[in-house]
Amino acid sequence: MNSINEILIPIMERLERIESKINQNDSPSLMTFKDVAEYSRLSIATITRGLRKGELKPFKDEGKKLFRKSDVDAWLRGK
Repeated sequence: MNSINEILIPIMERLERIESKINQNDSPSLMTFKDVAEYSRLSIATITRGLRKGELKPFKDEGKKLFRKSDVDAWLRGK
């Protein structure tokens, strides 16, 4: 019984570390228009409308607009 635990526990710990790294990389903290559209499953037009209304604010406004994931989440929740 001890030998099984000695083998399984390190394997389970490694799997948990791998899983947490995968989950961290699933959604970036900065997102492009396309990222926001894929993440929210909304159209680019809807995202642009939210931007024009001032409901969704870009992190970087010069050139390529980038959005913080936390801001996108708040916008999707209606805050």
